[in-house]
Amino acid sequence: MPTATVKSLLQKNHAGVLAEWRQDLAGALQTGKGRISEAELAKQTQEFLRLITEAAQHSDIADTETEGWRPLRDFLGEISRTRVLQGFSSAETATFVFSLKKPLFAMLRQAHGKDVDALAEQTWELSALLDQLGLLTIKAFQATREELISRQQAEMLELSTPVVKLWDGVLALPVIGTLDSARTQVMMESLLQRIVDTGSELAIIDITGVPTVDTLVAQHLIRTVTAIRLMGADCIISGVRPQIAQTIVHLGVDLQGITTKSTLAEALQLAMKRLGFVVSRKAV
Repeated sequence: MPTATVKSLLQKNHAGVLAEWRQDLAGALQTGKGRISEAELAKQTQEFLRLITEAAQHSDIADTETEGWRPLRDFLGEISRTRVLQGFSSAETATFVFSLKKPLFAMLRQAHGKDVDALAEQTWELSALLDQLGLLTIKAFQATREELISRQQAEMLELSTPVVKLWDGVLALPVIGTLDSARTQVMMESLLQRIVDTGSELAIIDITGVPTVDTLVAQHLIRTVTAIRLMGADCIISGVRPQIAQTIVHLGVDLQGITTKSTLAEALQLAMKRLGFVVSRKAV
């Protein structure tokens, strides 16, 4: 399809194509329901149609990877990133491009009438163009989505390993959920940094919220305790329930030399005793 034909058709039918496209797209993207406004959608459609017209004027319509298509590629990348934050799915994001096919094909039918060969050729080329642009939006959407998920996972790891100062010189780390290698690393880094910041002598790791303890979890705990000792502090593991104790014995895991307590209260009591504090009930 000659570039001049694309340009002339788009320029001549710009208003009609834009109006029909907006109408179809507004329904598909559920405009007005809090995710995207009609004004924003109108601005995006206007800009996209302008960019595709300019790119078709100066670049090969069959290859959207050339420099002439860069402004349009950047625009679609930004649209995709925005759609992720607005809560759209990848299918809804790609619809922004694919929904343009209907008004453009109608434009071609009107322009060529009974010239079947020209209609078929130009329909195929425009379809291939929009398919390339649609796939570009999906790739950009997925990349942004994966980046967002990775960032959220990192934030959740940090939030799931809070280090609490129970007393001067005593820190506590309540562990809830499965303890894997990635979480152990975050837990260890957070705890060691807090030991340095506060100059604490004792750290309590409470595993009451850990559903099961297998060999791997036990190894993670041993690694953490070893790292704490290398920092000049000591560690107490609390929340060792009867089931966990039996599992550790059954697995043959050696926790010799590591102080354990069944509850966090007992661990805190032991920590206070080691630091020379005496806690007593006030006489009434």
